[in-house]
Amino acid sequence: QVQVVESGGGLVQPGGSLRLSCAASGSIFSTVTVAWYRQAPGKWRNMVARITRDGRTNYADSVKGRFAISRDNDKNMVYLEMNSLKPEDTAVYYCYAADAYWGQGTQVTVSS
Repeated sequence: QVQVVESGGGLVQPGGSLRLSCAASGSIFSTVTVAWYRQAPGKWRNMVARITRDGRTNYADSVKGRFAISRDNDKNMVYLEMNSLKPEDTAVYYCYAADAYWGQGTQVTVSS
């Protein structure tokens, strides 16, 4: 069993930055792919970024060049650095590990 916990969400103005963190229990975390998803009210949950165990990344087109995913396997942590935030980035952001384990989500609101 892997427990996943997100943190770092909040309210930020357009153009601002936030860093989300995903902490996970379990020794397998460093060996699995981890992804960030987001879900806005009334919309589907969509993948934002993912990172494989060896550090390969891919991103949704809507966040390329603005968001960066990274991981620290020694600490069982995955991060999502979000820059140049837009109102349309407003959503609940979820961490998803090993194609099986979801966190509870963290709210990101981009508004002036």
